[in-house]
Amino acid sequence: MADVQQWTGEKAARLQDAFEMTQEEFAGKLGVSVRSVASWRANPRMVPQPDTQRILDTTYRMAGDAVRRRFIHLSRIAAPQPEAQALRVAIAVVRRGGDVLLVCRQDGDDIAWQFPAGIVKPGGNAPKVAVRETLDETGVHCLVREHLGERLHPVTRAFCDYFICDYVHGEAVNGDSSENVAVAWAPIAELSRFIPTDRIYPPILDALEATV
Repeated sequence: MADVQQWTGEKAARLQDAFEMTQEEFAGKLGVSVRSVASWRANPRMVPQPDTQRILDTTYRMAGDAVRRRFIHLSRIAAPQPEAQALRVAIAVVRRGGDVLLVCRQDGDDIAWQFPAGIVKPGGNAPKVAVRETLDETGVHCLVREHLGERLHPVTRAFCDYFICDYVHGEAVNGDSSENVAVAWAPIAELSRFIPTDRIYPPILDALEATV
């Protein structure tokens, strides 16, 4: 049985189904966060980071024949993916003095800086998700000051809710190495070095009073 050439969110979710495990059980088996497992199912086209690719490779190779047969069977019967419906994402723009909090994520072979964000489940509270995911991803406690607005993101096609947040306390650390490469406080005046200006939601720039 051939190995998987590259894992995607869809294939990782299919492996979970082959193991017949809940998200919590599968996350425990892999040693990753439950949020990562949920994001694979929510975003079938995403490509996990290289370390996570290796974890999935090892898990698949060590799986029993029954699991591997189920995985291959599920791969064969999988229906073509329709155009993905827009996910709802809560985005936290956390300011501390002249800096703003950013996370760096793997995007295929590239890395991309962005504001901390989390998927909002149906019926979920977007401001709470923004605060909780910021803490989980970066170790930084923050409070929502203002809702900046919402839009369909021009690149990811996710439906985004933006919140300007006040820093409360905590050191910026990489709390989710399965998804993030790094976490940093970026100078607001140099924000365009991290994120292209045309990709930044304009009200964010107004709120940060940034000159980019």
